Amino acid sequence: MSLNDTPSSERIHIGFFGRRNAGKSSVVNAVTGQELSVVSDVKGTTTDPVTKAMELLPLGPVVIIDTPGFDDEGMLGELRVRKTKQILNRTDLAVLIVDGTVGLTDTEQQLIGIFREKNIPFLTVYNKSDIAEKRVCQNNEFEVSALTGENIYELKERIAALAKLPSQEKRIIGDMLSKGDMTVLVTPIDASAPKGRMILPQVQTLRDILDADAMAVFTKEHQLAETLNSLSAPPKLVITDSQAFAMVSKIVPESVPLTSFSILMARYKGFLETAVKGAAAIKKLNDGDTVLISEGCTHHRQCGDIGSVKLPALLKRTTGKELNIELSSGREFPEDLSKYSLVIHCGGCMLNEREMTYRRMSAEDQNVPFTNYGIALALMNGILKRSLSIFPDLAGEIA
Repeated sequence: MSLNDTPSSERIHIGFFGRRNAGKSSVVNAVTGQELSVVSDVKGTTTDPVTKAMELLPLGPVVIIDTPGFDDEGMLGELRVRKTKQILNRTDLAVLIVDGTVGLTDTEQQLIGIFREKNIPFLTVYNKSDIAEKRVCQNNEFEVSALTGENIYELKERIAALAKLPSQEKRIIGDMLSKGDMTVLVTPIDASAPKGRMILPQVQTLRDILDADAMAVFTKEHQLAETLNSLSAPPKLVITDSQAFAMVSKIVPESVPLTSFSILMARYKGFLETAVKGAAAIKKLNDGDTVLISEGCTHHRQCGDIGSVKLPALLKRTTGKELNIELSSGREFPEDLSKYSLVIHCGGCMLNEREMTYRRMSAEDQNVPFTNYGIALALMNGILKRSLSIFPDLAGEIA
């Protein structure tokens, strides 16, 4: 996968924050070497977040986010400030731009407090060094001039040194495979499947298998039995789309480990244990309880959609209860989860690890069980323990 093809969820997200007219957009343009943002002397020129996926040397593939001024005023200003706070939930590194002719104000101190509260590494950058008085910079502080380019190179080097992507050291499944192991990947092709391509978790899983020098065979669920019979030996593992769990589990011999792309994504995103424990809440749901089903992407919902159709129907059939189902998608995720008895989230392939962690932590902090599609579907199909057999510590907790 080339740098240009690196999905947004796998890129380091670098957000530029500050007051209006501090020169955020000018610094963004100087750092990226592109006219990414509109620049003007008029306060509040950046009215909505500007996002750009690009390669930033020496760091590599990143997402650059230029945000509106955090001191924006009025009703629209409040909405922009709220949007800025949402952006912080997916920011791996924050760059605080300060007007060097003014210095730190209460606005910057408020942002620094949020960075620390969310455990976001950050740099403080005093812009306009060409006209501001020189200052003694502390650790992770810089003086730059977006106008003259002073210290912009040094700033880029420091960004590269400070930005770290936790998932770069994590694996989806490759660390559990040996050279030459055969895996079978079951990928239904139905009306909801994207035309002419595979979905991201399938592509990422395949790449991780190949990186382990293992082998993979793709098949549709209706061809699975024929595929297994054509192999000279049973596969090391079968990985299926969660929607096909019920059918696939009947075809794959009990002696062959079985799991799903969604379960592996929960592991990759760092919330598998939380999701397994959260799924137990399904059996405790009562009439009138509200369940949030959340997706990280914003695809067009179709007939038979898993989030809006299949999961609600299966929840009702499994629990026998009259439940209230609410849906969220894309970047919109409720801050207040107190009314929900359960959150069922997608695999999160389109969200970076920090945003998935934020969503999980929001649920945990409000004592709301949190699980994902694959684990919920496995539990409701009665095969959760089997689907976790490759993780014996977790499988042992399933009754």
